[in-house]
Amino acid sequence: MNKYKLAIIAGDGTGPEVVREGMKVVEAAAQKFAFTYDAVPFDFGGERYLRTGEVLPVSAIDDLKKFDAIFLGAIGHPDVKPGILEKGILLKLRFDLNQYINLRPVQLLDARFCPLKGKTPDDINFTVVRENSEGLYAGAGGSLFKDTPQEVAIQESINTRFGVERCVRFAYEYARKYSRRKQLTLCGKTNVLTHAFDLWQRTFNDVGREYTDIKTDYAHVDAITMWMVKNPEWFDVIVTDNMFGDIITDLAAMIQGGMGIAAGGNINPQGVSMFEPIGGSAPKYTGKNVINPLAAIGAGALMLRELGEVKAADAIEASIRTVVTTKIKDLAAGKMGYSTTEVGDLVVKHL
Repeated sequence: MNKYKLAIIAGDGTGPEVVREGMKVVEAAAQKFAFTYDAVPFDFGGERYLRTGEVLPVSAIDDLKKFDAIFLGAIGHPDVKPGILEKGILLKLRFDLNQYINLRPVQLLDARFCPLKGKTPDDINFTVVRENSEGLYAGAGGSLFKDTPQEVAIQESINTRFGVERCVRFAYEYARKYSRRKQLTLCGKTNVLTHAFDLWQRTFNDVGREYTDIKTDYAHVDAITMWMVKNPEWFDVIVTDNMFGDIITDLAAMIQGGMGIAAGGNINPQGVSMFEPIGGSAPKYTGKNVINPLAAIGAGALMLRELGEVKAADAIEASIRTVVTTKIKDLAAGKMGYSTTEVGDLVVKHL
């Protein structure tokens, strides 16, 4: 019997509520598919920062490296200035734990919840592989003459051959193993960002010579957003940089039904990975038992798949699909027809 060590960061706002439901489903899957785990909570988030002035303790990274996976609820507190928690927790964990892939499966489960006219689950079923440790989010740059009329702000996008190649190679491997049509699209801006995306394009082409079974194409990021709305069925696997990936995955979340259903993973294929719903902490819904937990439950399925518990992950995803297509009235908070805890119970029931 496999046993795992899971770090639980419930975080802020509705994070603890959705984590509770996510772990409820993981526990049911563990019983059904015969694996066990130890879950260790960490209080990283806004409340800890307000209480202690500390974003992360110095031991946090070394402590988390001892786990098999991290399950994250949400980071973001209304009483903490934007950027402090995001940089001090989310980005630091991603960078220091070398989680260089952000993996975002995008699947419409029920046409009722798609804002695009005439699109069905067959049309919206693709994955975005986002480079997660470089680009504009690397933090390179600075400012001069702040708060004066002469203020200058510089933010630099850092792209290394090493970082780009390992991301691109992951995308090719993912397309080979999991994609429907064995198709990989590079999303960039080669006509304007000529230094960064020349590197991306050349690396994409070079690595592609090793994957002759994968069809490849390229689209500018602005075209990607246009076609993602008009013809999402064109896409299978998309690979892109950190900033563009951040933008297009929010658009992708909306066409799959909204933030309440969108789950993602921050992947270190050789180390510890972190899994989360992508919708944020939603503080206005805190404690009301109305937030949609399906994204967190889906993140739990992604976590189990990465750990090798494929049957459990498949069962959770199938149960989510059943609940969405036969029970849920709406995916938005407070409109589901069920409470947060009741939705978790429904997923357990249909495992």
